[in-house]
Amino acid sequence: MPSVIALDAMGSDRRPKPEIEGAIQAARHYDVHVLLVGPESALLAELARYPSAAGLPINVVHASEVIGMEDKAVQAVRAKRDSSMRVGLRLVRDGRASGFITAGNTGAAMATAKMVLGAIPGVDRPALAAVFPTAIGTVASLLDVGANVDSKPHNLEQFAVMGEIYFRMLFGTKRPRVGLLSIGEEETKGNELTREAFQLLQKLPLNFVGNVEGRDLYNGKVDVIVADGFVGNVALKISEGVANLVRSTLKESLKATITRQVGALLSRSAFADFKKRLDHTEYGGAPLLGVKGVCFITHGSSNANAIKNAIRVAAEFAEHPINAEIERTLIGIRASRAARSGIADVASNVSTTIA
Repeated sequence: MPSVIALDAMGSDRRPKPEIEGAIQAARHYDVHVLLVGPESALLAELARYPSAAGLPINVVHASEVIGMEDKAVQAVRAKRDSSMRVGLRLVRDGRASGFITAGNTGAAMATAKMVLGAIPGVDRPALAAVFPTAIGTVASLLDVGANVDSKPHNLEQFAVMGEIYFRMLFGTKRPRVGLLSIGEEETKGNELTREAFQLLQKLPLNFVGNVEGRDLYNGKVDVIVADGFVGNVALKISEGVANLVRSTLKESLKATITRQVGALLSRSAFADFKKRLDHTEYGGAPLLGVKGVCFITHGSSNANAIKNAIRVAAEFAEHPINAEIERTLIGIRASRAARSGIADVASNVSTTIA
């Protein structure tokens, strides 16, 4: 049976064109059934412009309201009860879809997901995990990249557990290397949040490699990088800006220096491969880890390729028991910690009694 993915067709900056084109590409190339969520008449009219969509497993689910980028998240979630986001997430909650994707308002998407799907037991705050390429041809994941601008040490601990499970199960790495993003490798480096989080992470049953610095995000020395949402989002946006600068600069340099036809062909081929490796649209969206269901959030500027790959990755996520493993692991960690605390209390009482 194909995975059924609900797609907010009214989320991107150029809605619904990228969503519909991406849905058509995904339905054609992958074993997925796409539910386009939004105003039925508008979506059917747009679909009619694509004769190639005829016969593909794509259906429209009506939603009368749209949450815009300018809307305040909490107000929009409360006021727009028939928004394309809410309707799409209800499809996941009710078992009619395996996952949900939106390129819309990130804050509203996170708030709606937490309200409609709820949090996995043991998770205090969900986290967004971004995937990006490394210098050695692998990928790495950074979380949180914006779901929480203020985090506590125990939140980072949960991010580490969720990120490790997500990376291990989706990318097949048996023992992903988990690092804590800080300003130095030494345990004593960083602010109060990272120093306290370090103590918690080193006690987890993970392959924790200690602190990592910003330059380690792309060198392939670590698989999962943990940060609070403020720092993670800044790191991600700076990385995207640098990638765009490198692409445009390299493109201009190639144009200015290529003189021979053979060299031009080789350079264009190399540049195309280079551009694809750095293209964030190849990696789909960022999963919101920690909610009861599959929810992916992509850029508002997403094109059809980004939507297509987000559908692919959401379907892959839905095929793995990632959420069940997160719940089991976090509950086990809490139970183990409570047991150790209980033993310590008993030992303390015995010591006091003897004294």
